[in-house]
This record gives sequence, C-alpha cells and structure tokens, in this order.
Amino acid sequence: DCANSGTTMRLLIATAALVDGTTTLIGDESLSSRPQGELLDAIIQLGGEATSIENNGSAPLAIKGPIKGGSVSVPGNISSQFITSLLMAGGVTEAGIDITITSELKSKPYVDITIEILQSFGIETHATENGYRVPGGQSYSSHNPVYKVPGDFSSMSYLLAAGALASDNGVVVTGAQPTSQGDAAIVDILSNMGADIHWDLSKETITVTKSTLSGATIDVGNTPDLLPTIAILGATATGKTTIVNCSHVRYKETDRVSAMSEELQKLGVKTKEQSDKLTIYGSNSPLIGAKLNGRGDHRIVMSLSILGLISSGAIQISGAEHVAVSYPEFFQVLKSLGAEIKGDQ
Repeated sequence: DCANSGTTMRLLIATAALVDGTTTLIGDESLSSRPQGELLDAIIQLGGEATSIENNGSAPLAIKGPIKGGSVSVPGNISSQFITSLLMAGGVTEAGIDITITSELKSKPYVDITIEILQSFGIETHATENGYRVPGGQSYSSHNPVYKVPGDFSSMSYLLAAGALASDNGVVVTGAQPTSQGDAAIVDILSNMGADIHWDLSKETITVTKSTLSGATIDVGNTPDLLPTIAILGATATGKTTIVNCSHVRYKETDRVSAMSEELQKLGVKTKEQSDKLTIYGSNSPLIGAKLNGRGDHRIVMSLSILGLISSGAIQISGAEHVAVSYPEFFQVLKSLGAEIKGDQ
C-alpha cells in the first residue's frame, strides 16, 4: 500500500519487476488517479508483466518479473520518476537497461539527484545521446558508513516564503547544504523577485527577511514542486507573475495549476490559467480571508497556509493533515515562528 506517495509507487514498479512472482501495488484515491501507463509499458518492453487492474493506466497495479534488462523507450514529459525507477533497477538486472527518452525531459534535476545517489552506492550509470544506460551485473554497496541526507528544498521553500512575506526579524533555515536539487532554485527565484535573502554555504543556512517583491516570469520545467510556492509569492508581488512550462505539474497529487489558480481566486487574487502557463496579478490582489480546499495535496496546503500570515482575514484550509506526506512538523514550525494556528493538524 503506497498510500498517497507517487514516488513510492513509481520506484516500486521497476523494483517489483526484478523479483519472481506478482506484486500488487495500491494507493489512496488521489494516487489511484495518477498516470502510470508509460512506466508499465516500459516494464513490458523489458519482458516483464505490468497491468493496471482497472485498465485505466493507474493503480491498483499488478507487476510480475523477473526482468533481465534490455532496451526501453519512455517519455520524459510526464514524470522524471519513470526514469528514476528504471535507473535504480537497471544496475541489478542481468543485461542492464538502455533508456531512450522520447520527449523533452521535464524535472531533469531529479534524475541528476538519482544518478548522484546511485554513484554514492556503487551503481555506475552513463548518459547517452537520447537518454541513459545502466550496465547490468552491479550491486549496491556504500563506500562510507554514513550517508548525509541533504535538506529538502521543496519543504524549505514554504519557510523561505514565510520569511519573505511576513518576518520583519527574518527567518533562518538550517540544513541548506549545496545540492543538485532543482528546487534549490527557490533561493534565486526569491532574490530575483526582490527578496532580502542570503545563503551561507559554509554554515548551510539561508536567511530571509520581509521584502517587497516584484512579479517575474518563472520557468518550472525543472522545478514542478515549486509552483505552489511561486504562486503565493506572485499573489503578493507588485505586477504580474507568470509561471511557464508547467503542464506536467497537472499530474501531481492534484492538478496543481488549476488548484492554485482556483484557490487564489477565493482569496481575491486575479489569475489566468492556460494549458502550460499560470499568470497571477499580484498588484490587484486584496488577499482576503476565505475557506480553501487543500485538495488532499500537501504542497497546496502548505503554500496556502503561508498566505494566512498576511491575509486580511483568517484562512481555513481543509485537509491540513496531508502535510504529513512530506513535512509532518510543518504547522509546529510555523507556530514556533509566531503564527497563530487553530484546529487539528
């Protein structure tokens, strides 16, 4: 049972294909609506069996192996997790896996992180003209007794936004070590929008203070998880903020493009949604209190919560418990910064 975790399900699809026998993968209602068909097709190309039990390309899934490796084609514009799953499994197959990416690779930094971690655990990979190759016959091994997990910049983004929007005294976020994470771009995004922000690489801290922000055009092709954070920054910025290259952000726990557009409108923010673009008109935004729908999505809940720090009235968000997916302590941390929060978290 993968519950609400799309990452878990997608990584387990290729892992389950390594073993003899059938593995069934299930998830909650949200996860059962997310697309898995192209990764299932990849497993079939490699000689395994992979089916959507309800024949809709989504969970519940039945995976049967073992695969021996081979060549596979997979799109890169739906989820980089498809490529990550195959890379992680490829090294322990007999023949290895050659991955041809048939479309633009969105969220490439996540693949870069995968390769970096695989290297740390003894798995060799190679970039090719059209994708990646993982030689077979390898085994996982750690060269060091301790692996230091870097801080998660997706989660940091909400605290940094809180500092930029509401903290006269500044917010200091620790654990910000240099990383291949694409979401570390939030530091430059905030800086480019006019935030008073400083990243001390030696101390691994980021300090940000309340600032007047200006609208900007921001490409989230490689940083889809930042869209909700950027949207709330745009709601408070002068001028308009345009988030582009975001069609793949519609295939998350919810359609985050539509979700942020619709929920911001409830707060009095003018938005314009297009297939691959979201425009937020911050200058005309009164930012009133409202009852909002968290859409069962941890990132929607956390981003909208930050606007409650500066809205003219209280913001009530349904589904606050979903922050447990990635940041269970989120509301406790906000309280420690001085936020007034009521209800069950």
